[in-house]
Amino acid sequence: MNVLRLVLVLTAGILVAPLSQQAHASAELAKAKNCVACHAADKTLVGPSYKDIAAKYAGDKDAETYLAKKIREGGTGVWFKDRVMTPMTNVSADEAKVLAKWVLSQK
Repeated sequence: MNVLRLVLVLTAGILVAPLSQQAHASAELAKAKNCVACHAADKTLVGPSYKDIAAKYAGDKDAETYLAKKIREGGTGVWFKDRVMTPMTNVSADEAKVLAKWVLSQK
């Protein structure tokens, strides 16, 4: 019984650790991929704040996919008609998903 308990505790630790590391890693990933050059947590820079993006897409079940695509492909006209979000070619598809999920979690 003690061996089973040890396995359960170790398994729970393995499953929980990546989730907390991913949340932290997303902020670090945003810095590493230079998202912070145009976006801030709670104020408009060149682009909208992370909080404004999260508020705009709250409740949209397709938001994570949409934003991940927008991160990689860029675009224009969603927030400001005269500003372009350049494609982030340095961001992989998996990284874009992590970033999109993290941005949507900002409240």
